[in-house]
Amino acid sequence: MAKSLFEQLGGTYHGGNGYLIPDLRLPDEEEQPIDLFGQRHLRYLKQYRRGTYINLLTSGRLNTYLAEIDKPAQERFERLIEDMKQAQGITEQLKAENALEWVQKLNNIRACARKIVKREIIYAQV
Repeated sequence: MAKSLFEQLGGTYHGGNGYLIPDLRLPDEEEQPIDLFGQRHLRYLKQYRRGTYINLLTSGRLNTYLAEIDKPAQERFERLIEDMKQAQGITEQLKAENALEWVQKLNNIRACARKIVKREIIYAQV
C-alpha cells in the first residue's frame, strides 16, 4: 500500500476505535514566565486576533511572543508610575504623614498607568 503524503513527510498514526489518527504535536518551545500584561495580550489575541493566535500557537512561538510583549509592558508600567509619582509630588514623607492619602494617590497612578500600557502595548500589537 502506498504511503500517504503525511507518512512520506515523517508523520505517524495510532489506532483508535478502528480509525487511524495522526500523531500531531506542537513544536517544542521554551517555557518563559508570562505575567499580567502577557496574559492580557493572550486574552486579546484569543478574542480579537484569532488567526494570529493560531499561527503563533501552531508554530511554537506563542510563549516567546508573549514574553517579548510582557517585559517591555512591565518596564513601561513601572516607568510611568515613577514619572507620575514625581509629577504629583508623592514622596515617602507623604507616606509617613498621611498613609491613606498616599495609598489613594498611588492606586490612582497605577490605574492610569495600567490603562496607558494596555492602550499603547497590549491592544496595539499584532
